[in-house]
This record gives sequence, structure tokens and C-alpha cells, in this order.
Amino acid sequence: VQLQASGGGLVQAGGSLRLSCEASGGTFSTYGMGWFRQAPGKEREFVSCIRWSDSIIDYTDSVKGRFTISRDNAKRTVYLQMSRLKPEDTAVYYCAADKAGWCTRTEYEYDYWGQGTLVTVSS
Repeated sequence: VQLQASGGGLVQAGGSLRLSCEASGGTFSTYGMGWFRQAPGKEREFVSCIRWSDSIIDYTDSVKGRFTISRDNAKRTVYLQMSRLKPEDTAVYYCAADKAGWCTRTEYEYDYWGQGTLVTVSS
């Protein structure tokens, strides 16, 4: 399974971006999908996840109400719609897939990782 993240870029504070993560190989519709981010000089952290059936979605507190995760199984893609962006959202964003199908905040439970896409929010 390969995950290709895209959609990052430079945006002003208050702006929006939509990240995409397309999967090739495997059975995407059965995977739990997550987004993580790593800011400069910091450890990678959980952002959001969505269970295989869309029945469970989770967000870290700092993005609740601003970010929305969704998935399109026909396109084998998971999205992260980011709105009202803040400078502290600046990071490399990674998508990940959990073969077990769960929505989890735990990095080691994910089996596959994308290469990351850089989001820079200017003040």
C-alpha cells in the first residue's frame, strides 16, 4: 500500500487548505485513516482519524471546529479540510492507514504512512 499526500502550501492565517491522501494497493475501504503532523523541532502529533465505516471520527482538541476529515472510498482518498488556519498549524502533515480499520490516536497502530505534505501558515 502506498499513500500519496498532497494539497499543502503557503496560506495566510485565517485561510483554508484541503489536504488529500490517495491510496494505491490494498483494500482502502476497510482501512482506518489518520492524519498526523510534525512541526519544526517538535514530535509528530495526532490530528484526526476516521474509521473504515465513517462511524467514528476523532480530532485533537486544537483543531476541533476548524478541521474536517472525510473519505471517498470510490476514489481511495481521505481528505482533511482545514479552515481558519493559524500559524501554529504550520507543520508537515502525514496521512496513515490502519489495516485493522480503527480510528486511533496511536502512531504505532498505523501500518502505512504517506510521505508528508508541508503546510505553512503565515501570520
